[in-house]
Amino acid sequence: MSEQTDVLVKKYTVNGITTLTLNQPERKNSLSVAMLEALSAELESVADDDETRVVVLAAAGHVFCAGHDLREVREQFDSHEFQLKLFNLCSKVMQQIVNLPKPVIARVAGVATAAGCQLVASCDLAVAADTARFATPGVNIGLFCSTPMVALSRNVSRKHAMEMLLTGEMVGAIKAERIGLVNQVVDEQALDETVYGLAQTIAGKSGFTLKIGKQAFYRQLEMGLADAYDYTSEVMANNMQAADAQEGICAFLEKRQPDWKDK
Repeated sequence: MSEQTDVLVKKYTVNGITTLTLNQPERKNSLSVAMLEALSAELESVADDDETRVVVLAAAGHVFCAGHDLREVREQFDSHEFQLKLFNLCSKVMQQIVNLPKPVIARVAGVATAAGCQLVASCDLAVAADTARFATPGVNIGLFCSTPMVALSRNVSRKHAMEMLLTGEMVGAIKAERIGLVNQVVDEQALDETVYGLAQTIAGKSGFTLKIGKQAFYRQLEMGLADAYDYTSEVMANNMQAADAQEGICAFLEKRQPDWKDK
């Protein structure tokens, strides 16, 4: 196990699973500029870390993430430059998660609102405690959740996304699962077992295959049907030339476990 701790983000890696924990519970793990910069740095580091096969995004305390730090925002009301920097930085972090060549699982306990809900929606998978709640409540304070809308609308149906965005009301974990915001809802006592069981299952696959598969998934989503099939056909043909694909096929036919080389 390797461990690194700083003021805002805790990081540890074991058995190929790296956990990044938002670590400012006294500020409800809000996405201040400093928190976003710390998370961005950790994501950049883990992208090239051969030890990491899966990332779990977690949070300390009883709130997963309350969105942007409104105290910080209030101090900069008159600075359009600061506001643009904040939202561009947040958008960068969300795209880092999507573009990370490792699967990312959100471990959600407590409330995830505004940019915190965006953070959950940006992860590849999400497992929530049955007590978790979600909202995009910007409309309640006169600030529409426009950037959270990007991730939210790519995970749930238009009408469910608009309902959350227009009402600003909390959505319970069960409804969040039903509309596709999270994959599973479990008793809070079983949250870690479920999250890390899922992470370990994924970590047992070929890292190379996971990388190209995740990239292809998000790219084809933005394409028309014919273009998506053309693109993914090429991806599969290229994938078939990889050592791990050939090893996996031989292992299946020979009824043995594959020996992944991650290439």
